[in-house]
Amino acid sequence: MNLKLFAICGVLLAVLVTQTGEAQAPKPDYKALAATGILERLAERSGVYGVPPTAKVPGFIADAGWPQKLPNNWIIGQVGGLYVAPDDHVWIYQRPRTLTSDEAALTTATHKSKDGKPVDAMGFLRPYGALGDCCLPAPSVMEFDSNGKLLRAWGGPADPDKCKAGEGCVWPATEHGIFVDHNGFVYLGGNNPNGNPNGSAWASTNGADGMILKFTKDGKFVMMIGGPGGKGPDSNNKDGGRNGTPLFYLPADITVDPATNRMYVSDGYGNRRVVIADAATGKYIGHFGAYGNNPVDDKASAAAGDWMADFAKGNMKPAFFRNPVHCVKISKEGLIYVCDRGNNRIQVFNGRDPILGKECLNPAGEAGKCGFVKEQSVALKTNGLPGSAVSMNFSTDAKQSCLYVGDNSNMTMYVLKRDTLEELGRLGRSGRETGEFHWLHQVSIDSHGNLYTAEVDTGKRIQKFIRFGDEGCSGTGRKIVGGVLP
Repeated sequence: MNLKLFAICGVLLAVLVTQTGEAQAPKPDYKALAATGILERLAERSGVYGVPPTAKVPGFIADAGWPQKLPNNWIIGQVGGLYVAPDDHVWIYQRPRTLTSDEAALTTATHKSKDGKPVDAMGFLRPYGALGDCCLPAPSVMEFDSNGKLLRAWGGPADPDKCKAGEGCVWPATEHGIFVDHNGFVYLGGNNPNGNPNGSAWASTNGADGMILKFTKDGKFVMMIGGPGGKGPDSNNKDGGRNGTPLFYLPADITVDPATNRMYVSDGYGNRRVVIADAATGKYIGHFGAYGNNPVDDKASAAAGDWMADFAKGNMKPAFFRNPVHCVKISKEGLIYVCDRGNNRIQVFNGRDPILGKECLNPAGEAGKCGFVKEQSVALKTNGLPGSAVSMNFSTDAKQSCLYVGDNSNMTMYVLKRDTLEELGRLGRSGRETGEFHWLHQVSIDSHGNLYTAEVDTGKRIQKFIRFGDEGCSGTGRKIVGGVLP
């Protein structure tokens, strides 16, 4: 083990020991623990692999003690949103309604089902009270410090006072996408098509999620952009939402450009566009689809079927985003990166180009037209949902030279050289152990270059990967991203 990695592992071991929150015996014997090879195994399991000899990338090791133990017997469900704010606080947006009956075993009966049986808030049978000794659903929005200590938790069906219909707030049926802007406001999205009225007291009855909610960090409701109840895709909607705002349809992700205070929404699981709005008012500014096309052709995308139908025909440049349009990120120089997850690709746009979001046609995907810059296929042979490019983020060196791209089907994260979009290595494999992923869903990064990930399906967890060594990416890599490594 090199000295830098040993130093990182020493810090990690200290963190693992001190995060229990209570004095415990026996105290750890660092030399004895080091002799077991625990640090080497952790580094091997959770480090970057598949790096070509001509490339240099940051090193990572998973922090198996992050986050710290949650209070109140809380447990988290699927994590629909993850974002590290400028102060390095980690915000997650989790789905308490995805917990199983045995995961939320401490819940008790709150009402009766239609057939008169006692059930808890999520509709699980509770004829004899609590099912076990742990656990309870946590609130949907949770803020952690960089050491994994929980600082704040609010919102969601377990905390309904933060979102009251009388104040114009409607909580999404499925939590998806969180962002904390440079002014300290918290934005939340949702991606459920019908509300799932399944008999649960926590079920939404407001129809399809089509809203972005804005709160203060303490959970004070500020405004709702868009609104619930959309009847289907309408990717050219400009003002059908509340207070003259655009009506979204199953939005996935949000980001705000601090230079312009413009909000970008990847919209998303139903619509096939990125919407540009004013973050202060929610008012519509513009929207665009693949290659900068506007208007967006919903019918062509729906008629084309899934990605493999185009792939089989040799159509490698579909002129539309395919659902879900899963993420939108902005680099320092104003480039906009979009996760076109349904098409197994990422596309890059010039956010400072005045034509971006305006009426413009670019069906052939010409670079330099309609604000479009370039694209990269990501594991292009991935067959069907959930698709490959699910989330991404930039390294924190001055040039943001690394682009970290999560793959929700192949359960890995690609380390790309951002200027060329070549693959320089991978982090994580499919699995449920530390440093592995099951349905990797979100990727974020703090100011020190430490990576954070979140998982859905039955993964239901967040992980931290501590960076060491190089801060950025350099050299040459593989022009094809994804596929089976030799």
